[in-house]
Amino acid sequence: MIKFAPEGWPFIIGAAAVTVAVFAAARNWTAAIPFILTLFMFYFFRDPERLTPVDAGAVISPADGRILLVSEVKEEEFLRMKVRKISIFMSPLNVHVNRAPCDGAVMSVKHTPGSFKKAFLDEASLNNDNIAMVMKTIKGDILLRQIAGSIARRAVCRVRPGDTLKQGQRYGIIKFSSRVDIYLPLAAKVIVKPGDRVLSGETIIARWDGVEAAAAEITGTEAA
Repeated sequence: MIKFAPEGWPFIIGAAAVTVAVFAAARNWTAAIPFILTLFMFYFFRDPERLTPVDAGAVISPADGRILLVSEVKEEEFLRMKVRKISIFMSPLNVHVNRAPCDGAVMSVKHTPGSFKKAFLDEASLNNDNIAMVMKTIKGDILLRQIAGSIARRAVCRVRPGDTLKQGQRYGIIKFSSRVDIYLPLAAKVIVKPGDRVLSGETIIARWDGVEAAAAEITGTEAA
């Protein structure tokens, strides 16, 4: 059975209502336009189950999409140290539900209003409207930043400080094209490169140095 993100139902119902209204008023091909929009809303807000590796030594992608960049930066606002930064761009065709990259406790969640520049631009990382979530993990604190793009106007984080997340668990969504940046301690060894395609909850993007992998077991991730 196909699952849909709950944040999408207002868009799906709204598009369907417009389709019905246009068809009732005109009864011609013009109803095809909102009908196609309705189908797109169903497609965009799909929320498929994912097979998350059971691997304590792995960092799993928090988002579907394409790796924009991998770099070493000084994160000044939350972690206040040098970290490895991985940026993932999500097009309107990607699944936009975000998942936890590893087990951890939510330390803080902060929404910062900002601009709505194209999400693949470098300046979008800090200047665009975003939600930053800090998690405490076995290898130190990590930062996840959900970034709204030129079409996306709202990110949704479903968790609060004090909550715990399991690897692969759903924690939020960004509506329409957008971006997720993840900041990891230098102990993490990044194994993806710009241009790689990744799947939220499935693709291993980094490994913790000094943490042994668990048994090579795969499990279907349950909904958050």
